[in-house]
Amino acid sequence: MATPELQKAAIVQQGHEPTFEIKNIPLPKLGPTDLLVKLSVTGICGTDVALASGKLGPCCQILGHEGIGRIIKIGTSIKDTSVQIGDRVGVPWVRDSCGDCAMCLHGEETRCVKQVHSGRAVDGTFAQYTIVPFRAMVRLPEGLADEKIAPIMCAGVTAYRALKICGVVPGQWIVISGAGGGVGAMGIQYARAMGYRVLAIDAGEKKGDYCLRLQAEAYLDVLKHENIAQAVKEVTEGQGAAAVLVAAGSTRAYQDAFDMLAPLGTLVCVGIPPPSEKIQFHPLQFIDDGIRVIGSVVGSKQDIGDALRFVQRGVVVPEVEVVHLEDVPSLMPRIAIGQATAKYVVKLD
Repeated sequence: MATPELQKAAIVQQGHEPTFEIKNIPLPKLGPTDLLVKLSVTGICGTDVALASGKLGPCCQILGHEGIGRIIKIGTSIKDTSVQIGDRVGVPWVRDSCGDCAMCLHGEETRCVKQVHSGRAVDGTFAQYTIVPFRAMVRLPEGLADEKIAPIMCAGVTAYRALKICGVVPGQWIVISGAGGGVGAMGIQYARAMGYRVLAIDAGEKKGDYCLRLQAEAYLDVLKHENIAQAVKEVTEGQGAAAVLVAAGSTRAYQDAFDMLAPLGTLVCVGIPPPSEKIQFHPLQFIDDGIRVIGSVVGSKQDIGDALRFVQRGVVVPEVEVVHLEDVPSLMPRIAIGQATAKYVVKLD
C-alpha cells in the first residue's frame, strides 16, 4: 500500500499550561522488526493530560496511547506469517517490554523495569500513523466499532485488571472512589458485569447522575458527607466494602478508604496522588481486621482480550464522544481543569 510522505499530528508543547498544535510531519520510520499502523481513532486519557503538564516528567511531541488501527507495512525481518497487512491492532500505554527482567519473567510485562510508554518514550497515537514493535503487537477482534474499543486499551483494561485481582465474590459490595473519571466509570460497568454491588464515590451531582446512569447501585457525594467512610458503612448496612478501588489521584481518597473496608477487605491502589503526599495508617488496621493493600497497573495483552470480551457480549458499553484531531488543542485545556466530563475519542481518518 502506498503511503503519504506526511501525516497530521497533534504536537504538544509541554509545560504548566501546555499547548497543542496540529502540524503536518513525516511518517515514522519503519524498523526491521516493526509494524507501521494507520490509525483510525485514539482515546484521550488523563495520563495524556498529566504528561502534557510535565507532572510525569519529559514526554514526546506526540501523546496518546489508546489507538486503534490497521497494519499497512511489515518490517523486513518479520517472517511470522500470522501477521498480515490489514490486521487490526491496538496501541496501549505499554508499547514494549524487555522480556528479560524479573517482572517480565513472572508474566508482569506491564511492570517491566525497562518498559516503553506510548507518548512518553516513543511518539504516541495523536497522529494518523504510528510504529508498533512486532513482539508487542495487540491483535484485536473484528466486529466492534473502533471508537468503542479505544477506551478499553487503557481506562477499560486498567479497571478490569484491578477488579480481576481484588478478590471480591459476586454479590458483595465494592466501592469505587473517583467513579466519575475515566477508569472509575469503566470500573462501574465491569464491576456490575462481574456481579458485584457497586457503591460509587465522587464529587458533585453531575458525577452522581453519570455513575447512576452507568448502573452503580448507590452514589455518595464527598462534598455532602463530613465522614464519607461512615456513610459507606450505612449504605452497606454496617458491613463495609469487600474491596475499595481508589481510582482518584487523591491522598484523602486513600486515607478514607481504610475505614470503608469490611474485615478481610482489600484496598486496590490505582489512582496516583502527588509523590510528595503520604498516607498514614496504623499496623493494627491490618493485624486486627486482616485487610490487604494491593497495587494494580493497566493490564497485559491477555487482559485486554478478556476485557474486550465483555464489550463483545454487550455487558460493558463504553460511553464516548467522538471528536476530530483539530479539536485536540481546544479540548485538552478543558479536560485539564475538569470542564469536560465525557470520554473523548479522536477520529483520525
